[in-house]
Amino acid sequence: MSLRLRSVLLLIALLIVGGSFLFTNELARRLAQEEHKRMEIWAEATQRFIVAEEGTDIDFVSQIIEDNTTIPVYVTDSAGKFLFSRNVREPKQHVAEFYARRIAILRETQTPIEVRIADDVVQYIYYDESLLLRQLHYFPYIQFSVIFLFVLIAIFALYTAQQSEQNRVWIGLTKETAHQLGTPLSSLTAWSQLLHEQYPEDALLPEMDKDIERLQRVAERFSKVGSEPELTMTDLIPVVEDTLDYMRTRTSAKISYRFTCDNIAIGEMATPPRVMVMLNKTLFEWVIENLCKNAIDAMSGQSRNGQTDGIQGVISVNIEPTDNKVYIDVADTGKGMDRKQLRKIFSPGYTTKKRGWGLGLSLAKRIVEQYHKGHISVKQSVPGEGTTFRIGLRKVSS
Repeated sequence: MSLRLRSVLLLIALLIVGGSFLFTNELARRLAQEEHKRMEIWAEATQRFIVAEEGTDIDFVSQIIEDNTTIPVYVTDSAGKFLFSRNVREPKQHVAEFYARRIAILRETQTPIEVRIADDVVQYIYYDESLLLRQLHYFPYIQFSVIFLFVLIAIFALYTAQQSEQNRVWIGLTKETAHQLGTPLSSLTAWSQLLHEQYPEDALLPEMDKDIERLQRVAERFSKVGSEPELTMTDLIPVVEDTLDYMRTRTSAKISYRFTCDNIAIGEMATPPRVMVMLNKTLFEWVIENLCKNAIDAMSGQSRNGQTDGIQGVISVNIEPTDNKVYIDVADTGKGMDRKQLRKIFSPGYTTKKRGWGLGLSLAKRIVEQYHKGHISVKQSVPGEGTTFRIGLRKVSS
C-alpha cells in the first residue's frame, strides 16, 4: 500500500478523533455546569427541608432532593467532619477512612456549597462527577482506540490485498514463462538428438546437452512457483557444491568461489559432514544461483549475455550447522548496500540494475520462507566492502 494512502487514512482518523475530542469536551463542560446548577438547587432544597417548620408543605422540596439519583453527594459540618452522603457506593470496610479520603480529594478540586442551617450552624456540600460525565471524559480515548484499530485493520487488509495481487501477478508470470519455454526446449532437444546421430564424435554436443538440461530445470522451477513443492530429506552440502560448480564454469576466471563448512574448506575435508534438511533440490539450487548472480552483479555492475567481463572478487559460501538449525551464509566482496536498499531488497519489482525485473530475491524469499519454512535475510552489508546473505533452515536427523 502506498505511503500516500496510509497518510490519508491516518489524517482522516486524526481529524475524526480531534473533532470528537473537542466536541466531547464541550459537552462535558456544559454537563459539568448543569450538574453544578443542579447541586446548588439541591443544596437550597436541603436547607429548606432542614429548617422547615412544622406544617410547612415540603413535598416539592423533597421531590427535588429525591430526584438526584446520579450525582454523588457528601455533606460535612463546619469542621469538615462527614455527616451523610447520597448516591455513593460505600466499601464494606474502613468506611470512615473512605469518606475522609474522598472529601479531602474533593476539597482540593472544588469550592463546597455552603448550607446555613442557623446563624451558628453551617454545613458544606461536596459533589462528585456523575457516571455519565465520567464516561463522557473517557469517550474520546475509547473512540480513538476504536478508530486506530479500524485504521490498522484497513491498512492490513489493503496491504494483504495488494500482496495477494502481486503474488498472483508473479505466479502467473512465472508459470507463463515455463509454458513459453516448453516449445523451444522440445525443438532444441529434437535438434540435439539429430546432431548426435550425425556428429556422434563432436566434443561440443555434451556441453550443449548440459545447457538444454539446464533450461529444462529452469522451466521446471518456474512451473513450480505457486504450487506446493515436494520436500525430501537431502544432504545440503552436495546440493550447494553442485550449484557452485555450475556457476564457476559460467563466470569469469577472476571470480573465485570459496565453499566451507564451519569455516573449514570442503575440499580440505577427508569426509565432508552430512547436513540433512528437508529440501526441494530444484528450487533451492535456484536460490543459491540467484544469490551468486547478485553477488557477481555487485562486483561488476554489468554483465553481457550471461558472461561477465572485467570482474574480480570472491564469493564465499559457509554452512554452519547447529543442534536444530542450519545456516547458509553467502558473502561477496562487492559494492555493498545502504540502508535504503536494504529495506527494499526483497520487495517484488525492486532492482538496482538498469535491466532487470527485480524478481530474483523476491522469489528466493518465497522459496526459502513459504516453501521451506526457513528464513532469509541480509546478515550484514557494508558499502564498498560487500554483503552477506543468511539462509536459515531446520535441521533434521538422518
